[in-house]
Amino acid sequence: MLTAIGSDPYLIALAEPRHLDALGAIELAAAVQLAGHAPQSVLDEVTPRGVLDAAVSRGHLWLAVLGDTPVGFAHVEPLTVDVPHLDEIDVHPSHGRRGLGTRLVRAVCDWAAAAGHRAITLTTFRDVPWNMPWYRRLGFVELPAEAWSDALRRQVASETARGLDPSRRAAMVRRVLPG
Repeated sequence: MLTAIGSDPYLIALAEPRHLDALGAIELAAAVQLAGHAPQSVLDEVTPRGVLDAAVSRGHLWLAVLGDTPVGFAHVEPLTVDVPHLDEIDVHPSHGRRGLGTRLVRAVCDWAAAAGHRAITLTTFRDVPWNMPWYRRLGFVELPAEAWSDALRRQVASETARGLDPSRRAAMVRRVLPG
């Protein structure tokens, strides 16, 4: 059983296999907020169980939990050996606006720094008012296409193949260690 400390009922922790069945519902509930910004086929997607199992085994999946119930998560994919990629972050809307997304991103960035990574990347919507500006406030900056790694190019190509308009997407990076 996970327990929160102090008056904050939420805890940020690494995911365990027993939590994974709850994540699809969180993804689908959070996706509703992107209606009109992404194709319905993307909004109806959930991360395959095998991908989540692999993320748990690598220690690349963080949860926001209330009691022992996941209410949000952040998933990191190792696109390259030296720069991890924040592949997805979702908080169930009924638990939104409480700083859980920020806490999840900070946990991921703290992990990246502790693991010796200099930076972490992500992709996001450039025209959704709460996406790119939020990441900027958390220290991410837009990464120009000419600076993308081959792995980041493949990530954007994969998103495009799923139906996301690349002109509406931005790649961002946050330095977590100097240099």
